[in-house]
Amino acid sequence: MIDGISDAGMLALIGFSGGVVLGLAARIGRFCTLGAIEDYLYQGNSIRLRMWVLAIGIAGLGGFTLVALGALDPNQTIYHIAPWSPAFGIVGGLLFGYGMSLAGNCGFGALARFGGGDLRSFVIILVMGISAYIMLSGPLANLRLSVLSLTEITTQSKSYPQVISAVTGLSSIWIGLIVSALITLIALWSSEFREAPKSIFWGTLVGLAIASGWAGTQWVANTGFSNSAVNSHTFTAPLGETLLFLMTSSGGGLTFGVGSVSGVLTGAFVGSLFKGHFRWEACEDPRELKRQVLGAILMGFGAVLALGCTIGQGISAFSLLTLNAPIVFASIFAGAALGLRQLITGFSIKGV
Repeated sequence: MIDGISDAGMLALIGFSGGVVLGLAARIGRFCTLGAIEDYLYQGNSIRLRMWVLAIGIAGLGGFTLVALGALDPNQTIYHIAPWSPAFGIVGGLLFGYGMSLAGNCGFGALARFGGGDLRSFVIILVMGISAYIMLSGPLANLRLSVLSLTEITTQSKSYPQVISAVTGLSSIWIGLIVSALITLIALWSSEFREAPKSIFWGTLVGLAIASGWAGTQWVANTGFSNSAVNSHTFTAPLGETLLFLMTSSGGGLTFGVGSVSGVLTGAFVGSLFKGHFRWEACEDPRELKRQVLGAILMGFGAVLALGCTIGQGISAFSLLTLNAPIVFASIFAGAALGLRQLITGFSIKGV
């Protein structure tokens, strides 16, 4: 490791650097998952949704290029190591998406808004981080593990390129690169999107930030002295990690996730100042606060079940084309669509 910087410090620095980019993308580039879904469903505008898809494609191209260069081993990432349960992916994704619509933000979006002075988002961050740890290692952990053992599907191949490679004998790396290129082309297929260079720019930077996480954490794992994990940006468990670090560094020290959370806050703060959008805001409606707290709880629980959030599964895991990522992606979209419909139009039965 670099003289004077520990493995943990280097991981936090790598996470911070990518997090700053993500925070800037949220505040300046308007990169927002819930906003993208709402634009698509209720305004017929797919630009922000295509930003998300473009980020997946760019991150995938970067990730599989790293694999080809020997700079990333997907089998060392949590998305390959952790047990795979499609049922958990569906239920967790639905809970997360529905909770996201109730809260008005995902964990990443809440960090970006808090960086712009929104104190309501601070409540979402606290509740989501605590609820995630309740499910991850707290009172509900044993129940989660018991159900997981009943629903887990054992398979040696944890990604679609690996599955296709096992059947066809083709290189999983080339399959990953080709699929990622196709995802990128799908995002760019719209002439409306191609005429939005700012959106293309920020979507690309988000994808590169995810790839930088893979590259940096793998480098530390290979060259450092500690047994560090290989991961990229996600914003559920790291919220809890950051709370632990702030309360007592002996209970939870510096990690990539802590650096990533700090980076998003910093990038969002700088971005909000640049745009002139920074202002302190608080919740004036108790009903709104109740809805946001409930949404944050559902997101914390759901993300742990699904092994990630809109960024963790929606981009980081998707960039490796894991088996779980499209399932969680679709479930988050469906859960968010259900919640948005409830909030915007309500539910009604024809003829009643």
